[in-house]
Amino acid sequence: MSLHDYTDLLNQLKSRGVITSVAADIMSLVLLESPAAMGADVVFGSSQRFGVPMGYGGPHAAFFACKDEFKRSMPGRIIGVSKDAAGNTALRMAMQTREQHIRREKANSNICTSQVLLANIAGFYAVYHGPVGLTRIAQRIHRLTDILAAGLQLQGITLRHATWFDTLCVEVADKPAVLTRALSFGVNLRADLDGAVGITLDEATTVDDLNTLFDILLAKETAMDIDALDRQCMAQSHSIPASLLRKSAILTHPVFNSYHSETEMMRYMHRLERKDLALNQAMIPLGSCTMKLNAAAEMISDYLA
Repeated sequence: MSLHDYTDLLNQLKSRGVITSVAADIMSLVLLESPAAMGADVVFGSSQRFGVPMGYGGPHAAFFACKDEFKRSMPGRIIGVSKDAAGNTALRMAMQTREQHIRREKANSNICTSQVLLANIAGFYAVYHGPVGLTRIAQRIHRLTDILAAGLQLQGITLRHATWFDTLCVEVADKPAVLTRALSFGVNLRADLDGAVGITLDEATTVDDLNTLFDILLAKETAMDIDALDRQCMAQSHSIPASLLRKSAILTHPVFNSYHSETEMMRYMHRLERKDLALNQAMIPLGSCTMKLNAAAEMISDYLA
């Protein structure tokens, strides 16, 4: 869909004392100006695009960020850097707003950790690829979107917007026929647009997928010259205005700039695993998660007989 600079709007709202929140696509923010730079107070969205399959719509972990002044209103827990009794640098739970830690009436979130695995996947995806790898992925997604747009426009197809990151709104004359043709190719197009269909590309999109989309939208088998379209886009693409390109660095912490091979990543994850306190190392405190543990004896086939 179309890209917008919301700086003026956010400044107007701020002048009236309004706290603003922005829903954003996490992959697009690798290339696009951050909502914080535009003046947003809170930014949130889905982290699905960082290594988590679509899974027919979920589940996916969210990401949530806010300005420092609002940190005490954030749900969940915030981990801070501290020192232990021996003076060593340590990580500790700096703020606890879950009902298991403070009085329920003061809590900002309940006890729910069911999406921590998904959050870990997204986090390790960022660790593995780092800022360079993520930029390469985001640029490829945008480049393929540019190629698709250029090919459609070359064939006289109208696009509803002049700017985009990964999503095109394509105007079609016979929408039911286009959707039927798409389904015959196993392609799911966005259908809730008047006189148009929506197409979103992602990290898994291939050149073959582009050719399939051309065939669907042009109602015929085409032999588009992808390389020629690519050269055209490289020379004259304006789908992301210069004013909306990201100017600030991303993922500057060393953890996002150190583990970019399989062995490096595997060893890093193993070091983290060894720091975990589990039953194979020691007794662990009783808690809701501990109570879900099954005894080894329960795996005997006639245990419940």
